[in-house]
Amino acid sequence: MFFMAIVLLLLPIKALSDYQPENQYYSFSPQVGSGQGRSYAITGNGRITGVRVWEARNNYIYGLQIRYGYTWTNVTGYSYGEVQEILLFEDEAIVQISGKYSHYVQSLVFITNLGRSLYAGRPQGHTFNMFPTNEKAELRFISGRLHGAITAIGAHWAVVSDLPGTTRKLV
Repeated sequence: MFFMAIVLLLLPIKALSDYQPENQYYSFSPQVGSGQGRSYAITGNGRITGVRVWEARNNYIYGLQIRYGYTWTNVTGYSYGEVQEILLFEDEAIVQISGKYSHYVQSLVFITNLGRSLYAGRPQGHTFNMFPTNEKAELRFISGRLHGAITAIGAHWAVVSDLPGTTRKLV
């Protein structure tokens, strides 16, 4: 009887430990930077296929723009200074964002699963490194804050799966 009570008590605990919610495919890299100014989120439909970053005279990051499919989002911040751009190949995804920050985001490095990179800004300040918790995940969108230039950046990651007859879709 005592043994049966223990088994009945432990059975729900075992079932809960086997449960893996769908959000295991999503992770968030918290924002870095001073975080002053107004908030932003750069989102779109489909996979990310390109990134543009504006830097001013090898200084901090003034603007960001992401391409989803064939459509570019509006520029977040300012399209001021020199633009750096990376267009992704089919089945290429951004899997890491690194850089430096102080009051503003000083530099950004977007790294793809194929080992290609986009470098922008001036590598000065505190170092940060963002990547998904699931090895199959990729960058889905960016959020943060801006005040003139970009003052904070955070990354949102998710797993994308292939569905027959469609473009890749968020799981």
